[in-house]
Amino acid sequence: MVEVELALLTTLAEAGLVPWEDIKLLTPEVRKRLLSITTTEVDEVERITKHDVRALVRIMQEILPEPLRRWTHLLLTSYDVVDTARALQFKRAHKRVVRPMIQHLVYVFRILAERYASTLQIGRTHGQHALPITVGFWLATILSRVLHNAKEMDCFADRLCGKVSGAVGAYNSQIATGVYEFKAGEETEIFEETLLGHLGEGLRTPPISTQILPPEPLAYYLFAVAGLSATLGQFGADSRQLTRTEIGEIAEPFLPGQVGSSTMAHKRNPFNFEILQGMWEGVQAEMGKVLSLLISEHQRDLVGSSLMRDLPTIVIRLVQQLDVLLRPDNEGVPFLERVVVDKEACDRNLAARGDIVLAELFYIALQIAGFVGDAHELVNHGAVKLAQREGVSLFTAIEQIAYTDAGVGMAWNKIPQATMDVLRDPRLYVGRATEKTLQVCRDADNYLRTSF
Repeated sequence: MVEVELALLTTLAEAGLVPWEDIKLLTPEVRKRLLSITTTEVDEVERITKHDVRALVRIMQEILPEPLRRWTHLLLTSYDVVDTARALQFKRAHKRVVRPMIQHLVYVFRILAERYASTLQIGRTHGQHALPITVGFWLATILSRVLHNAKEMDCFADRLCGKVSGAVGAYNSQIATGVYEFKAGEETEIFEETLLGHLGEGLRTPPISTQILPPEPLAYYLFAVAGLSATLGQFGADSRQLTRTEIGEIAEPFLPGQVGSSTMAHKRNPFNFEILQGMWEGVQAEMGKVLSLLISEHQRDLVGSSLMRDLPTIVIRLVQQLDVLLRPDNEGVPFLERVVVDKEACDRNLAARGDIVLAELFYIALQIAGFVGDAHELVNHGAVKLAQREGVSLFTAIEQIAYTDAGVGMAWNKIPQATMDVLRDPRLYVGRATEKTLQVCRDADNYLRTSF
């Protein structure tokens, strides 16, 4: 907020209202004192003013050289300062903290996805064994969502707006005093655009505003933040399930001296994965406030002002998630890169139901080969039950049916050899899992190449 007020003084000088010799009184020492004003100091003065911005102005006036005091906050309304400062906060947080962490995360996820692009894993739907995929494919589904939300965050961070349009947004005082447009050398400058330009972060001006900024630019940025937080929560939820004793396909890295439980010495709780999911649930709770802030009385009241002070929490929780995944060990290797994939467990789980997981392909192959009945019904209620009852493979069960049913036998014998090879080995039924994984890895490369 102090930065916005200081940018005002410079802009007033450029517009010809404040003498440049007075601006020179803003020495580095004075600026430092102004920028060191604390919220606690403002709170103390606000006990008297009952107004936060006016309290800040009084403190600034006490620090500023006398010739500049009368110009403080001139032509501004409170939310020219507050809304612009808030946009500045989020834009800087994104640029300096969040975006570099996301870039690092994409880099590490890309390494893992490629590393496990061909590592077989049983895919799951509704918590049940479905069709074979690869570990890399699962990781790539997360990485792709990370990329989507990262790009959305970049897009909407770029669209964040500030405002210097006065008490109702119509530039009343600027028009009346003749500074809305002013000459700077040969150029005509717009007061609002010039002031925002001095803040140095590329804040846009909205097409129109009231006393406050239109809520959509910040809301859409926070929606994108929530999207990425949800993605990391999804990774935490997936990973926590995959660490279950009866699944055991992945595990959190366990450092020397680390304890898993206060009493059960054998435990290795997936607490980091749980934090990822928990932080998302916190973001989800906060997003209701963002929705509430989309309306206000006559597009300006103080009902939502206290809620707006909570909005940084949304970004902070995302940063906590990113910190969990990127936290290095003593050798500098991020937590995410140290997640353990148990290939034997993956193979064991893939083989657990044998070729039953190929039921889809069995019925499709029979239908395409000319079976005139309902091949899905045949496999679902005939062959699968026979295989389970007799303790044989689904392949063997369908062969047995083909011996006694001429219609099934005719179609069975027409299935191409290449398809038969897959029907004999579920490990071959992975579709384009590896290729799609590598495509997402290339998408990650493109993102990293263009975002640095």
